[in-house]
Amino acid sequence: MILFLASFLAGALTIVSPCILPVVPFVFSRAGQPLFRNVLPMLLGMVASFAGVATLSAVGGGWAVEASSVGRGAAIAVMALFGWTLLSPRSASVLSRPLVAVGGWLSNRDGAAGSGVGGSLLLGIATGLLWTPCAGPILGLVLTGAALQGASLQTTLLLVAYAAGAATSLALVLLAGGRVLRATKRLLGVGVRLRQGLGIAVLAGVGIIALGVDTGLLARLSYAGTTGIEQSVFARLPAAVSTVAATSASDTAAAGRPGYRSGLPVEGQLPPLDGAMGWLNSEPLAAEDLRGKVVLIDFWTYSCINCIRTLPYLRAWAEKYRDQGLVVIGVHAPEFAFEKRVGNVQKALRDFAITYPVAIDNDFRIWRAFGNSYWPAFYIADAAGRIRHHQFGEGGYEQTERVIQDLLAEAAGSRAAGLRTGDGGLVVPTGQGAQAAADLDEIRSGETYVGYRQAANFASPERGVVDRPQDYTVGTLRLNRWGISGNWTVGAEQARMNRTGGAIVYRFRARDLHLILGPTEDGRPVRFQVTIDGRPPGPDHGTDTDAEGNGTVSETRLYQLVRQAGAVRERTFELRFLDPGVDAYAFTFG
Repeated sequence: MILFLASFLAGALTIVSPCILPVVPFVFSRAGQPLFRNVLPMLLGMVASFAGVATLSAVGGGWAVEASSVGRGAAIAVMALFGWTLLSPRSASVLSRPLVAVGGWLSNRDGAAGSGVGGSLLLGIATGLLWTPCAGPILGLVLTGAALQGASLQTTLLLVAYAAGAATSLALVLLAGGRVLRATKRLLGVGVRLRQGLGIAVLAGVGIIALGVDTGLLARLSYAGTTGIEQSVFARLPAAVSTVAATSASDTAAAGRPGYRSGLPVEGQLPPLDGAMGWLNSEPLAAEDLRGKVVLIDFWTYSCINCIRTLPYLRAWAEKYRDQGLVVIGVHAPEFAFEKRVGNVQKALRDFAITYPVAIDNDFRIWRAFGNSYWPAFYIADAAGRIRHHQFGEGGYEQTERVIQDLLAEAAGSRAAGLRTGDGGLVVPTGQGAQAAADLDEIRSGETYVGYRQAANFASPERGVVDRPQDYTVGTLRLNRWGISGNWTVGAEQARMNRTGGAIVYRFRARDLHLILGPTEDGRPVRFQVTIDGRPPGPDHGTDTDAEGNGTVSETRLYQLVRQAGAVRERTFELRFLDPGVDAYAFTFG
């Protein structure tokens, strides 16, 4: 229910996002019309078509990509016709008879913008097909979960909740706007001019969507202005169920007295951990074996940048509180197929200096036992095996450590032993490379998948060719648009470069740019060269490149390719491969 509520609220927030502007004229064409005959059918059509198309996209496959593209093209045509009939019903009459019939259904003769349930429903369906909301944390979570576990009824219902939130906020604005519109018509007698102005606005919205401005410039403005708000809501919603006031240093020090009981709520019992297909750094651990210990469960996967940035804290907590009764357990739940290979995970543990136990959850049995939906996610259980706190996503480190201290104090009190927390201070780890904290104030680019199952903002003109070789080109890119050049095979999870000389290009704004890459199918390394704005990166190179931009893909993992040393600004990144066979999975930023 929390996730449904979060999805609804995230949808409602789109009303303040510039990326919704192109569809506002379509919605306002029903301003001043009867609620149940015009407004409600339009909003219901918008909700249903958006949820249906988004579910279809989550299913993946070439047929789904093609169907979505055809539906969007048809919706643009319908909306263009609608705008034309609003602008000039007399001129619309010269169109062929079928188009006139559609125009008459959408726009009646007395100057009102539509009059029937059918026309309103069609208008809403077309609006939903065209509406491309800026994918903030909530919508990204829903689509990632669908891609991971397959689209389901829950996926569709969550998407319906998201769209319903947007429709609700639009309805409130629309009802208020309808009153203003009716008053204006009565007082000024400018109904025809208002209708023509609305027609111009509708055609402008069609043009914006057809040119991709809604996923370029407007997406940039939306990401800068509203994603932080949604992230704040996203971070606080779980805490509303298990609100925990951070314990002060003095409170923590005093908590070691015998009989101390924490005020943290009980969220449930620690689920069994016997679903793992294997364990690293430890013999298999069961929940019963952990009684008497405070346990932190971390759901992660080794190429996830958000997970990687939490690792300095997890290592520091495991070391600082190990002797006091804390057990940190990583549950590795893979997002991509290559992350299911135990050898890859073992290599990642060495690279990240992880020495605490890690369960291999390739079948997501532990994930489902916890009812988890997040990477990363922390669950903290007390010495009695009861979950007392959780944290979804990055951040919340101070509160999480205070919870650890509080539960260790409770366990020590029950054993009539002192808790050795010193002065109750908190760890301040320093992450290097990709493990360094993100520069959140400067990020204007978001996670972008390369495989067609979750790809977005792909700008190469060659479209609709999946799972087979194809030559691609890249032209001029707007912010947050990307493309590939050379001969590639675009698959569901990744794109594979078939011949030497291919490249991948991204117009981004962030301090760091990372890309998940893999070598050839038989493990041969692939050399590459990075340029930024057409030049070697120099001091802006990442940890996996040198100042000349040279690097090698030798294993399948996340590569840090750019870290801007000076002021962060919008840049064009190009990665050119000197050998064939590389796999590219997803961009992330920091």
